[in-house]
Amino acid sequence: MKLSGKTALITGSSEGIGEAVAVRFAEEGADVVVTYRSHPQEAARVVDTIKARGRRSVAVEADVGRAGLADGLIERAVRELGPLDILVNNAGIEKRAPFVEVAESDYDAVLDVNLKGAFFVTQAFVRHLMETKRPGKVINMSSVHEELPFPHFAPYCLSKGALKMMTRTLAIELAPLGIQVNGIAPGAIATPINTKLLQDHEKLDALLSQIPLHRLGQPSDIAGVAAFLASADADYLTGTTIFADGGLLWNYSEQ
Repeated sequence: MKLSGKTALITGSSEGIGEAVAVRFAEEGADVVVTYRSHPQEAARVVDTIKARGRRSVAVEADVGRAGLADGLIERAVRELGPLDILVNNAGIEKRAPFVEVAESDYDAVLDVNLKGAFFVTQAFVRHLMETKRPGKVINMSSVHEELPFPHFAPYCLSKGALKMMTRTLAIELAPLGIQVNGIAPGAIATPINTKLLQDHEKLDALLSQIPLHRLGQPSDIAGVAAFLASADADYLTGTTIFADGGLLWNYSEQ
């Protein structure tokens, strides 16, 4: 098992990609802190799934968009499961609106969770690693939209573009501490956030025509990449973003 003896914290892991990463990490031998903002029952289900794999797990409520709570999140995680080795910044939201209609409140909500949350949770995690004099790994869950324009989702694209540069900058700054920082940029993944798309066959077919592998990704596809980045197999990678998109980025065009 690639992550035996490791403890990971995964934000936004009560469903979707975060859930898949949490379960895969457990299957690879890690104990896992599951965090959620508004789905306690789903988080409890993920914890039960992890425990069924023979690993320790706990669910922690956390609104990562509130920067002042980041230190408390890490402290609670350490108190429950011991020192942390891996952080996956997975929590993210999006809000659709034409650029000229974007409300400041929606802009703030997206940037607070997707960017500010990742920044300050990582800061608290790194402080923990420094205090315990241990190396660690940070994995930022980005999107193909850190590179690919996405009309009507400007704040989301801005947040992911900034997350890309955060990944690169922290990778260089933290390397002397033995801390690696990498990213994953998923394409179109079959998760609850894409429920409407999955039910709209015309739009789904149009999207599939632009994915060279001609299928949506599954959360397990992303979980496999995360398990690799968290493992010793990726010990010489830092500042890198892996695009897991079925080839979408290099084949996409607006219709």
